[in-house]
Amino acid sequence: MRGRWDKLKTVLPDARGVADWRRRAYRAALAIALSLGCATPQNRGSAADLAVRGEIIGLAGEYIIEEQDTLLDIARRFGLGFVELRAANPTTDVWLPAAGTRLALPTAHILPDVERVGIVINLPEQRLYFFRHAPSTVLTFPLGTPKAGCPIPRGTTTVTRKRTQPTWTPPPSVRAERPDLPDHVPAGPSNPLGEYALDLGWRGFLIHGTNKPDGIGRRVTHGCIRLYPEDIERLFAAIPLGTQVTIIDQPTKLGWSDGILYLQAHPTVDELDTVESQGIVSRPDDDTACRNAKPMIRAKAGALEDRLDWDAACRALRERRGIPVRILR
Repeated sequence: MRGRWDKLKTVLPDARGVADWRRRAYRAALAIALSLGCATPQNRGSAADLAVRGEIIGLAGEYIIEEQDTLLDIARRFGLGFVELRAANPTTDVWLPAAGTRLALPTAHILPDVERVGIVINLPEQRLYFFRHAPSTVLTFPLGTPKAGCPIPRGTTTVTRKRTQPTWTPPPSVRAERPDLPDHVPAGPSNPLGEYALDLGWRGFLIHGTNKPDGIGRRVTHGCIRLYPEDIERLFAAIPLGTQVTIIDQPTKLGWSDGILYLQAHPTVDELDTVESQGIVSRPDDDTACRNAKPMIRAKAGALEDRLDWDAACRALRERRGIPVRILR
């Protein structure tokens, strides 16, 4: 046990204090390791490149909720976004979750079906993947993404500039809501770009930090991509200029690991706001997603199609909890 405790000493404390955070992290580690037989999920201060197991990274786990916990606190603590944690735990109260409740941590991820080079951003899961040591390891972070009505490009571009202590020039969409804003906002606590910004080849589109970390894992931006302050610092230091950036829209992912086929279904981009407010997708009994996904699932299963567990697959596609589900008998 002491070895696990020593390993947890490097985690970043939250606002509740170092001692309180270490105690919670240690209890969470024991609950996961002893009751589930899996490894401790990544903590904020010790985020590292995750080993690729077939087409999956990370390990799912659980956290035992304690007094005064909120989903926002827990999400940041374990490197998750708010909506992905909410989707995985649709019946859990956001602000006053009952102490002692077992909370599912969706800390396992099937890699997107796309060229695994540079940065890949998958909008439905609001997550960034950085393939700096592909194919052996991957770095991944949760994101804040554009709200409804704010367009975001899809496709491939590159990182064209890296800025520390960036100045923010409010775009027209923000100025329309807040005409009192100055023409330029210097670095500091009032700057929504945070401490670091990555300019991309698409004009006016950035990947940056934030002065409002509660917005990570939610659709709240006016068009850019936000990361937790500790995550953008890590990413900023790791990527060179010219890094390829690809933005995709894949709510359903399939992946093999150790001879088993898994399916991970996320809410669609249009359903993210509903999940945030209600915890579930708007039509949980609709089998449209299952019907539409069947050709893709059959193709991925190949010669093992007769072993597919369609009940498990369709249930995952209806619920869209963002947790990899075994779909091969």
